[in-house]
Amino acid sequence: MKKLTKLLALVMLPLLFSGCGGQRHNDDGPRRLELFFLGHASKHHDSELLAGILAQEYFPDGINITYSVDPEDLTRKDLKRYDGLILYANHDSISPAQEKALLDYVASGKGFIPLHSASYCFRNSPEVVALTGGQFKHHGGGTFSAEVIRPDHPAMEGVTAFETEWDETYVHDHIADDIVVLMERMDSAGREPYTWVKEYGKGRVFYTAFGHDERTFRNLGFLQLIKSGIRWAVGDEAVAKMDAYTVAQPQYEEGRMPNYERRDPPPRYQLPLSAEESQTLIQVPVGFKLELFASEPDIRKPIAMEWDEQGRLWIVETVDYPNTVRNDKSVGDDRITICEDTDGDGKADKFTVFAEGLNIPTSFTFANGGIIVAQAPEFLFLKDTDGDDKADVREVLINGWGTFDTHAGPSHLQYGLDNKIWGTVGYSGFEGTIGGKPFKFGAGVYQFAPGAEHFEFLGSTTNNTWGLGFSEEFDVFISTANNEHSDFFAIPARYYEKANLHERGIEKIDGHYGMHVLTKELRQVDVHGGFTAAAGHALYTARAFPEEYWNRVAFIAEPTGRLVHRHVLEPVGAGFKEKGDGWNMVASSDNWFGPVAAKVGPDGAVWILDWYNFVIQHNPTPDGFDNGEGNAYIDPLRDNTRGRIYRLVHEDAKRYTPVKLNPDRPGTLVDALANDNMFWRLTAQRLLVEAGDTEVAADLYDLIRDESLDEVNTNGPAVHAIWTLHGLGLLDGHDQESLAVVAGALKHPAAGVRRAAVQTLPINHEGVVQQLLAAGVTRDPDLRVRLAAFLALSDAAPSAEVGRAVFDAAQQSENTEDKWISHALLIARAAHRQAIAGEHLREIGRPAHSDADGSLEDHIVAGAADQTITIKAVIGEMKYDITHFTARAGQTLKIIFDNPDHMQHNMLVLKPGSLERVGAAADVLAQKPNGVEMQYIPSTSDVLFSTPLVNPEGRYELILTVPDTPGDYPYVCTFPGHWRIMHGVMQVVQ
Repeated sequence: MKKLTKLLALVMLPLLFSGCGGQRHNDDGPRRLELFFLGHASKHHDSELLAGILAQEYFPDGINITYSVDPEDLTRKDLKRYDGLILYANHDSISPAQEKALLDYVASGKGFIPLHSASYCFRNSPEVVALTGGQFKHHGGGTFSAEVIRPDHPAMEGVTAFETEWDETYVHDHIADDIVVLMERMDSAGREPYTWVKEYGKGRVFYTAFGHDERTFRNLGFLQLIKSGIRWAVGDEAVAKMDAYTVAQPQYEEGRMPNYERRDPPPRYQLPLSAEESQTLIQVPVGFKLELFASEPDIRKPIAMEWDEQGRLWIVETVDYPNTVRNDKSVGDDRITICEDTDGDGKADKFTVFAEGLNIPTSFTFANGGIIVAQAPEFLFLKDTDGDDKADVREVLINGWGTFDTHAGPSHLQYGLDNKIWGTVGYSGFEGTIGGKPFKFGAGVYQFAPGAEHFEFLGSTTNNTWGLGFSEEFDVFISTANNEHSDFFAIPARYYEKANLHERGIEKIDGHYGMHVLTKELRQVDVHGGFTAAAGHALYTARAFPEEYWNRVAFIAEPTGRLVHRHVLEPVGAGFKEKGDGWNMVASSDNWFGPVAAKVGPDGAVWILDWYNFVIQHNPTPDGFDNGEGNAYIDPLRDNTRGRIYRLVHEDAKRYTPVKLNPDRPGTLVDALANDNMFWRLTAQRLLVEAGDTEVAADLYDLIRDESLDEVNTNGPAVHAIWTLHGLGLLDGHDQESLAVVAGALKHPAAGVRRAAVQTLPINHEGVVQQLLAAGVTRDPDLRVRLAAFLALSDAAPSAEVGRAVFDAAQQSENTEDKWISHALLIARAAHRQAIAGEHLREIGRPAHSDADGSLEDHIVAGAADQTITIKAVIGEMKYDITHFTARAGQTLKIIFDNPDHMQHNMLVLKPGSLERVGAAADVLAQKPNGVEMQYIPSTSDVLFSTPLVNPEGRYELILTVPDTPGDYPYVCTFPGHWRIMHGVMQVVQ
């Protein structure tokens, strides 16, 4: 009988948790409650902080919160999908369209929850003031309580009077006649309505004046008040659906684990959940659903994915990661598996092992009829030659990738629009020979031809690099660890090298520090609360999601935060910036959920690999733990048996019709170049280039001549057609018709097409320079086209004609004030130096935005010193090798700071007793977008002396006069999250 009961329980478990994926937003069944939170971009009345606290507090109960700071979102078409709207902000006015949308939304039967400062929002609208029920007039402040005068009202369920630590004492006017007062604040002036409700049309309004700052935000009485108010405001039907929705309740137990954040009490170990249970703890945007494609026991530990030309998903499974490193190159336990859905139900039901016996492969991409696999120390080429979907060819393409740290090796191989293989690498770097040429480099981005020819290191990054993504117009983006979740790659390193410029062609562009996590048990090594393991940077390059995503939103996985970030890109001059903070695309409170990759699949959905592991952290190795072969600390809590794959699907997406590509029928490939999903366009381009059939040229011409634009002003088919011609060798100068067609594209309405033409035309072929200049690309309205033009011209043979164009461009402030254009002009000037008159050379100055982390040799201070000490960063430990030394008061001291570590560090010498103050200031600075520009050095008198950020393998000599007053002077690294561990003491004596 016990066995039967247990069997029934196992059978029923998936049924209890069904609906968390495909039925997630089905209004006819159980579901989570959806709230839209409108805040503002201000730390006074910190709406971002409040939204995060409420999200973490209410998520386990089945409440989702979506955050925005833009009042224009009130007019969103999908606002009707939300059950209620929270307003906590200081927006002074509201537009007529926004006003109508808000009033109609509430009147339709939705909940409106204005909090605190919301009663001073939108004061230009008497109707909105009346909707809120009153308007803030003035306030004092202090510790106080409010009396519950309607304890029987449903909005007061579970609410008792509570006392604030400190809050603003609001006084209101314009109080509406139809409010029902639930709580009153009392003082010497009398009784003030402090919490009230009202009805508006079919909707309900709940307001409270409580909530100035974190002292109230975290008050348990306040949290219960808001929760009860929400439940009343959204209405009984929505609450009933939420209450009927089964949310998994994770179980915790004590466990030995690192406590990098010094939590008190220390973090607990969460027991794993089934895939069905885990899905109930994952939030996705309104209008989307999360569908499980595969999970254990069919797959384990997926770390990378790609799709073949049949649309089948291939994944890398690595159970050897992180410490089972086969130094003797013996057979490993990892594999590459093909996952297929053969019956069309959205779940994989066929699993074919393409290759096994691998050891910590980290990435792969399709090329030349097989796949190229990154498996340090080698890149392998694997191919199936007999059609059984199993590799029977195994060749080494490249050897020399570092293996001493398994989370710092090569990753993110992918086929680029330029028909090269692109990839990233962390600080394990590379040292070896490729194509007979020696290479040695650390963290950065690189490319090579599919046969491993023409290898080029494109640029250095500041630390471990795990993300790479291309836009539909071939803009390149990178994500790295440690407070740098988005970089824009603008100029390859070779251009700076040939111009002898100490600049870097990669720029940090992220617009915010914080992650927005749903778990209260967040565990991180450093950059606490921020991005410390950003992986992937895939843009949304299909058309199955709403237009706001198209070629604009990137998906950055952050496994330590248990989320996938929604990264909104905004063009700025010749580069990009992150537009505000797009919050999350996917987030979970399951402390095993570990998204390591998110990218657009053949169906236009975003596919997510869930590493599903309680332990994500790698190093430094904490006290009491041993280090493993992969330079990761050994922890028995690491899992190697689980893993999940999800598809994030928009509910309004048109039904996906599989695309059928046949390399033996070039017409199918040309047709696919016009597909609205870049996956199919790029796959078709690759197959056409690999086939080498130039007979398709005429069809490619037709695509290039098509001057239509889509809704986001792109023409993807024309871009791919140009690069396909390039890959077929038709733009090397021998085919005049191809050259003419692409030269004509210099006038195409789509900037991305114009730039592709600039980048592919053979610059030193007769007449090409003149065609570029005649087309006006150096004056193009899109500065990205100008950037491509100046880089192309820098590759041209020196000429007075080009020199004049460069000189003329340097007279335009919009060029010299743009970082990347100014760099390109300097590069072009160097190439055409002899062709430009001497007086003109003086007119083209240094770039307006010199990179702070350029050549550190420029910063080294020379001079004699009474005492010299060399202090080094300890590799992989976030520590100085010397943590105490003595210096004599008044003497000249030279501190030589060497950084052999794999990430940036600085060194600040502080006033005695100021370590905690400076550390707190460093935490604040880390959250500011300009923190890196300030070298993460807080602006405080507590800092006596400082170095800038020192790059890996860099060096800085700091000469200072030792203070006259004896004492213990701390020195510390203020790179985000480091100060708690990386510090020492300079003891000053007479």
